[in-house]
Amino acid sequence: MRILILALFLGMAAPALAAAPPGLAEQLRQGGYVLVMRHAASPATPPDKAKADPENVADERQLDDQGRASASAMGEAFRRLRIPLGQVFSSPTYRARETARLAGFAAPVPVPELGDQGQSMMRITGQGPVQWLRNKVGEAPAPGGNTLLITHMPNISAAFPDQAAGLKDGACLVFKPDGHGHADLIARVDIGEWPRMGN
Repeated sequence: MRILILALFLGMAAPALAAAPPGLAEQLRQGGYVLVMRHAASPATPPDKAKADPENVADERQLDDQGRASASAMGEAFRRLRIPLGQVFSSPTYRARETARLAGFAAPVPVPELGDQGQSMMRITGQGPVQWLRNKVGEAPAPGGNTLLITHMPNISAAFPDQAAGLKDGACLVFKPDGHGHADLIARVDIGEWPRMGN
């Protein structure tokens, strides 16, 4: 089926897409895409020490029940749909790494530029994280795989302000890079859409 493709020249504005187009899973199965994901649902404040996950040794924000369930369901959908992931990069924050772990994805490579700079939901300042994210979206993944970047809303909205408008917890922007700094934004996918996708 025909997929709506929206050209995105990195650093230039383009209107956001409404939802995942038909046939997306089939295209992702071929590899060559970069998925920029907002971590799954998390409360705005860190848990009390008594309620923190045992692995959350720094008492950071962590996923709530909805976030845990949706991350797990996303991972199950990727395996059912046979969507291959090559490199997985993540914010160093616990909630981002927890998203990857509960989805059953490969252990992500923590990248400071994908982090929240210790500011949680505060606006990202400086061009370092923004340029890193834009550059990564423009890189073609290794043949046969897709790249997944798990980060935060401030990072995504700073790098892709129009495309990120209204992006929910756990949602992805799906890009098709050409490896030369240019990418096509082909879809926005809410985390709850993955389990509903057909083979």
